[in-house]
Amino acid sequence: MTAETIDDHTKARVLVQALPHMQRYDDAIIVVKYGGHAMGDEQVARDFAQDIVLLEQSGVNPVVVHGGGPQIGAMLSKLGIKSEFAAGLRITDKATVEIVEMVLAGSINKSLVGFINEAGGKALGLSGKDGNMVVASKVTRSVRDPDSNIEQVIDLGFVGEPETVDTTVLDQILGRELIPVLAPVATGKGGGTFNVNADTFAGAIAGALGAKRLLLLTDVPGVLDADKQLIKELTIAQARALIADGTISGGMIPKVETCIYALEQGVEGVVILDGKVPHAVLLELLTDHGAGTLITR
Repeated sequence: MTAETIDDHTKARVLVQALPHMQRYDDAIIVVKYGGHAMGDEQVARDFAQDIVLLEQSGVNPVVVHGGGPQIGAMLSKLGIKSEFAAGLRITDKATVEIVEMVLAGSINKSLVGFINEAGGKALGLSGKDGNMVVASKVTRSVRDPDSNIEQVIDLGFVGEPETVDTTVLDQILGRELIPVLAPVATGKGGGTFNVNADTFAGAIAGALGAKRLLLLTDVPGVLDADKQLIKELTIAQARALIADGTISGGMIPKVETCIYALEQGVEGVVILDGKVPHAVLLELLTDHGAGTLITR
């Protein structure tokens, strides 16, 4: 059923049912991390842009943080630059970080800004470098050699994690009908450019802003139990127990750890949900049903 085939009475009923949810988030800050392979689908991106504009029009203050791993990989491949990974993170040398910044703060950021503007919003594309919004420190990871069992420290190059967040620029934007769209690129204390994991970046921004919600749009429905069924709600303690017993594993562990970090920084609730579901953001925020796994303190 499309919007054109829904009768006016149904439209009015839907709006009335959404009203309590709209009131709950009135004037609240919602940080949305948009990433995963859904970013490569133009229609999904346009649906997402419409969601963000509708939220802003209904009194919410949305902040968008986007990733771009697949697009970075495609551009590096196109330019013949080989990418290596360690401990789940891209090893980022000087040549690579220049491409990362070009793709994240350039093509992806401006494409998303364009979609939001086309949907009737007023988006403003920024990166963590603008106004020293995010200053990062170098990340190192250690991996254990399976043969010798010796732990080795891996130099990931220009990969950073947020050390400080200055919300001055965002404070000037929010509440003025402008929608900030942030690329997860940061500056270092001594200058230079750092590639920051988009989930981690979004968590740091949400914590610094005291956001009511942080939504992590991914390629999966949310956190799944041992029977692969969606878990609708979790506390920090329950999430840690699921990591400990192996129910939460692989790439979901850093996502959940980002959720816990954001909650400890003051975010009220964090949701992991599938960004490929049409209008996932509206389903989560403006319906009783919700669309993913809500993690709270």
